[in-house]
Amino acid sequence: MKTTPQSIRWDNGTLELLDQRQLPTSEIYLTIKDPESAAEAIKNLTVRGAPAIGITAAFGMVLAAIRKDDLYLAGAILKKSRPTAINLSWAVDEMLVIVNQKPSDLVESLEKRAVGIYLGEISMCKNIGKHGAALIQPDSGVLTHCNAGGLAVTEIGTATAPLYHAHSKGVSFRVFAKETRPVLQGARLTAWELNAAGIDVTVICDSADAHLMALGHIDIAIVGADRVTANGDIVNKIGTRSLAIACAYHGIPFYVAFPSSTYDPQTAQGLDVKIEERPSSEVTTSLPFPIDVPVRNPAFDVTPNELVTGYLTEHGLFESIDEAVK
Repeated sequence: MKTTPQSIRWDNGTLELLDQRQLPTSEIYLTIKDPESAAEAIKNLTVRGAPAIGITAAFGMVLAAIRKDDLYLAGAILKKSRPTAINLSWAVDEMLVIVNQKPSDLVESLEKRAVGIYLGEISMCKNIGKHGAALIQPDSGVLTHCNAGGLAVTEIGTATAPLYHAHSKGVSFRVFAKETRPVLQGARLTAWELNAAGIDVTVICDSADAHLMALGHIDIAIVGADRVTANGDIVNKIGTRSLAIACAYHGIPFYVAFPSSTYDPQTAQGLDVKIEERPSSEVTTSLPFPIDVPVRNPAFDVTPNELVTGYLTEHGLFESIDEAVK
């Protein structure tokens, strides 16, 4: 199946990131040489998506080892780059486990673990696609939000994995991609990658979803997640909560697709998660704007578990979070 360019490339100690800020007009790879540059790339959205930033952080730790940096300090710098997605801190902690084991060849051992994280995400996404493909019925309308595709992970993504699998089997369906303001991850990224794969995709304004539901154009919604808490609450791109509420009102199933690396059993509920607030410039620079008016720009929101129809992981499709992670 045709997929997007790799968002992350690692070759013999060299880390390259596809600059997602430049998409879809330009495909530019930036070479990352140290953990500080990796952290900045995560912070400024050169690379984005929970699994992708975790993979980047893992390779950032390898770069730190190659430079003989303080690995605990490097890990702290990487963890601070974005606070909400659990994959970031999970990946760094996985690398620190190796550091604490004091292997004879630290760089080789860290690289092996980072590559393992990278390949593990690819494998989990493929299984998410296989388990979720049956959700995509012929001639159905599928709604998605933000970008949980190959750019946010690797190859076929999480929420888009069932779409790629269904498409490869010849199933005909329509995707409605919410534009996802203010950075337009849906309009710039999801629509771009699905269209490149030959999937029927239409961009809609963020506020148009309930209208299309009322008209009967939407049969199912599938989103990704940046963190899933112990009780099954979903922390995802701002606007996910309102989408789930609209789905509940219109009787439309709402599914969340995520790999096990996104599950956070240590956090009881979504309200306990620190929600990242992004710079106001992301809102004000895209439009004529009265600069003396305050701006709030939360990057994520929390969708309560009772609004989730099902949890789609590499292990299957489950109605409850307890079944999904047991």
